[in-house]
Amino acid sequence: MGLQGSTMAILLLMMFTLSSALDQSIISYDQSHPDKSTTSTSGRTDEEVMALYEEWLVKHGKNYNGLGEKENRFEIFKDNLKFIDEHNADESRSYKLGLNKFADLTNEEYRSKYLGFKKPNKVSKKSDRYAPRVGATLPDSIDWREKGAVVGVKDQGSCGSCWAFSTIAAVEGINQIVTGDLISLSEQELVDCDTSYNEGCNGGLMDYAFEFIIKNGGIDTDEDYPYTGRDGRCDSVRKNAKVVSIDDYEDVPVNDETALQTAVASQPVSVAIEAGGRDFQLYSSVRFCIP
Repeated sequence: MGLQGSTMAILLLMMFTLSSALDQSIISYDQSHPDKSTTSTSGRTDEEVMALYEEWLVKHGKNYNGLGEKENRFEIFKDNLKFIDEHNADESRSYKLGLNKFADLTNEEYRSKYLGFKKPNKVSKKSDRYAPRVGATLPDSIDWREKGAVVGVKDQGSCGSCWAFSTIAAVEGINQIVTGDLISLSEQELVDCDTSYNEGCNGGLMDYAFEFIIKNGGIDTDEDYPYTGRDGRCDSVRKNAKVVSIDDYEDVPVNDETALQTAVASQPVSVAIEAGGRDFQLYSSVRFCIP
């Protein structure tokens, strides 16, 4: 089903650090590391922290096979727990951190394994579509989930394919707005087939992904071309399914909150944010806000 006359809006909000989805390495903590000692972490004894660690391992189904890997991961876990406790003790923070599934990774490992946005080296497509209009009234907020334009949460796994998920979410949204049908679309098709510039699990840019969908004449569904979380060979049969199509896309002007407000009031937009910080890695709940 084509979307005749529709356009896609992209907001490139901030840039991820360029990274590739490398295999995670085990880091040996040397004596200079502040949490190498066996003293308590945030008022907890090592026995209490170990109990939390064992509970966390069960909850997240973690199993380590390498010699000494479990012990090394415990040191990282303990360091992250201290960071979490110190953050959550600060009442001025608007959000909480917690022992999520990334709690046994250093920030360097997390960035290397999960971040995949590539800094653009092309000129953005601009127009005055989202320029302020005299007398225009914009909503203070909008939740496209409530309007049925957002599918359930998806998990990219240990693949730097955030660019594909960002692209697909925007296409799913505009398709629902135009046709009334909310269809979960295929990130994997972009990972496997959009390789002229984008590099699958090693990163990519949403602009090129939109261009791929336009040139290909559409994108397949997630059900028929399911996500695997790894680079694969392009399925030419599924690539030609072309279930949902778009006609165009454009970038929201940078550093223009009114233009962004206008765009978001019209449809879900595709964004890239700085997600490499330790706070983002260990985020747990409540509104995430960094000054």
